[in-house]
Amino acid sequence: PGPVLLYGLLAAVAAVAEGGRALPQLSDDIPFRVNWPGTELSLPTTGVLYKEDNYIIMTTVDKEKYKCLLPLIASGNEEEEKDYKGPTPGELLEPLFKQSSCSYRIESYWTYEVCHGKHIRQYHEEKETGQKINIQEYYLGNMIMKNPLSEPVESQKLSCSCDLFLSLTQIPTKNIEGQMTPYYPVELGNGTPCSLRQNLPRSSTVMYICHPEAKHEILSVAEVTTCEYEVVILTPLLCNHPKYRFRASPVNDIFCQSLPGSPLKPHNLEQLEKQQEMLKMPFRRVKEEEMPSTKEEKFSSIHKPVAVGSHQLLTVGTTHISKLTDEQLIKEFLSGSYCFHGGVGWWKYEFCYGKYVHQYHEDKESGKTSVVVGTWSKEEHIEWSRKNAARTFYLREDGTQTVRMVSHFYGNGDVCDLTDKPRQVTVKLKCKESDSPHAVTIYMLEPHSCQYILGVESPVICKILDTADEYGLLSVPS
Repeated sequence: PGPVLLYGLLAAVAAVAEGGRALPQLSDDIPFRVNWPGTELSLPTTGVLYKEDNYIIMTTVDKEKYKCLLPLIASGNEEEEKDYKGPTPGELLEPLFKQSSCSYRIESYWTYEVCHGKHIRQYHEEKETGQKINIQEYYLGNMIMKNPLSEPVESQKLSCSCDLFLSLTQIPTKNIEGQMTPYYPVELGNGTPCSLRQNLPRSSTVMYICHPEAKHEILSVAEVTTCEYEVVILTPLLCNHPKYRFRASPVNDIFCQSLPGSPLKPHNLEQLEKQQEMLKMPFRRVKEEEMPSTKEEKFSSIHKPVAVGSHQLLTVGTTHISKLTDEQLIKEFLSGSYCFHGGVGWWKYEFCYGKYVHQYHEDKESGKTSVVVGTWSKEEHIEWSRKNAARTFYLREDGTQTVRMVSHFYGNGDVCDLTDKPRQVTVKLKCKESDSPHAVTIYMLEPHSCQYILGVESPVICKILDTADEYGLLSVPS
């Protein structure tokens, strides 16, 4: 966005003092993006804070003037944190507890259920002969009421002692993908007795962390010691508290509005952008949907390798996948011509519905290394689905049921060195609501050597799950 202006602006940000106070030293670790919103400016309500008096006036070489509103890049000692008089983290989370809402995470064998402020349960459902469902379950923790005769747990201050504790001590942090992330802990005890620990009840710590894009998802479940667990929940509710605010935003926005007599955007910048557009023109003969990498707009999702029992969760990440309309995207996805990409570690993943699952690594020096994890065969999948549940249902309160997840088998991948057999993967397609209608989260597990589970979650999938037939095969909604 106008290199000269941007560099000048960033230098000014570093040098300008607000009320005589120098702003933090800038580094490459904190990227910025200049936006030109025109007369209509709507500031973000989550993430980095903005204040009306935190701005600088910029002048271009053509004497065009802009008022640029700067983000407050907060550190642990920022005044806005010290002066915070808003709700405590426990009070911010109270709506989640009062709504009696539950979050789910489906792993290769277990499903984890966190009913906020009530309990954590892990369970596995198996259909026996005669369609009888056998459920294996453990409670990893229950909210212990101080007085069983007092009012129901929903209306209790679940974490008031925790708030007092945290106000007197440093806020705890957890290393998530190399970043120390503040969290708000809620302790749950009184779970199912643990035979490995003299029948002591299982217990868990639920760690709530701020993530503005989240919908109270379970990021991870880990057994830290025998029958003691840590559960990480992503929630936007904590983001209103400065000490828990999401700090992993990939880009900090600077908003520049033109002053009277200046164009909405600098003239030289307009010319530069037009030249860049012209340079791209010869490459547009390729169908746009065949080039997903040109349309991917990644944002930093919190992600973490985590072991759950013997199931290694390799990576989880979120990507905005498209600007196509819902209808176009669904058709392209189901035809296999639009592929989902995800993963944030060494390996990335490409999933083309009804075609294949690849894992790949791109390196500037050695190029692209690609492994075929599984390829699609309708006949093989149907055979697989006769022995495995291709559809998982969710029972609504009104007694009706809806499809919660479909599972598809992709076999005949590249031969595995460890087993001398072809790799294979079960793709689990799940509905995941998001503020971004075209977001996809992909994570991969390897419960057995070269036998994988690929979790694919997206709002796009929400629109097609109910079209699943008995084999879990999806179609365009009518």
